[in-house]
Amino acid sequence: MNTLPLSKKALILSSLVEGLSIRSIERLTNTHRDTIMRLLVEAGTKAQDILDSQLVNLESKFIEVDEIWTFVGKKQRRLLPDERTNNDLGDQYVFVAIDAETKLVPTFIVGKRTRETTYSFISDLKGRIRTRFQLSSDSYSAYYETIDRVFGIDVDYAQVHKNYREESKGEKRYSPPCIISVTLKPLIGEPKQHHISTSYVERQNLTMRMQMRRFTRLTNGYSKKLDNLKANLALHFFYYNFVRVHQSLRVTPAMQANVTNHIWNFEELLTYQQLKQAA
Repeated sequence: MNTLPLSKKALILSSLVEGLSIRSIERLTNTHRDTIMRLLVEAGTKAQDILDSQLVNLESKFIEVDEIWTFVGKKQRRLLPDERTNNDLGDQYVFVAIDAETKLVPTFIVGKRTRETTYSFISDLKGRIRTRFQLSSDSYSAYYETIDRVFGIDVDYAQVHKNYREESKGEKRYSPPCIISVTLKPLIGEPKQHHISTSYVERQNLTMRMQMRRFTRLTNGYSKKLDNLKANLALHFFYYNFVRVHQSLRVTPAMQANVTNHIWNFEELLTYQQLKQAA
């Protein structure tokens, strides 16, 4: 990997964030898959460093949070008895927050769908935003308890509760279930009714599935190691926040949120430590 020119590394990373599989990139760039994986981990570590250092002291008015399911190694129901205590295997959930106005993703976390993971996620979200904001989530039970514990009265919080039509017995579903009703539930503070929504973060979930091969359903492109999944997520959100120009904003979300004044690129990511030391 150290012998690869910077331009080729950037090409490989661009292919990764556009949803190509590791083996496809191997064939297209004539680079061994082990080298690609090492580059992914290296770039993911640097991307996480940038996200942690740049996405702080943010101003926001409306934040939406949600979780998206994936798995590592094998699905939870297929884990052997001695594998079920290993939290690095089986079902994993990516908790994601998005600013409804700037479309910036200030934080994410991957782990089991538990109160402990939810607490880590909400605590990190609070630490990144310095203004009072309105927070919307789905009706996952751990959210209310955790948000009340972390924020107290310093947030306007509401849930979007969706009721789904019951599926026919014996029928396999490959499309989203049919929603029959939606209830908005203000829970803390004074959330504005017309801003109670999870639409933007659910659309972000679609972006994740479209642009990360590991999230494509019914394929063998799933993650085999949790560390590789975390690296891919960090790379994706760096790309989404700092590199990719948002179609409706005409700038990157990081520029819209006044985090940066320019569009970043992968060469800048790969040389971030040198640039940081030079500054």
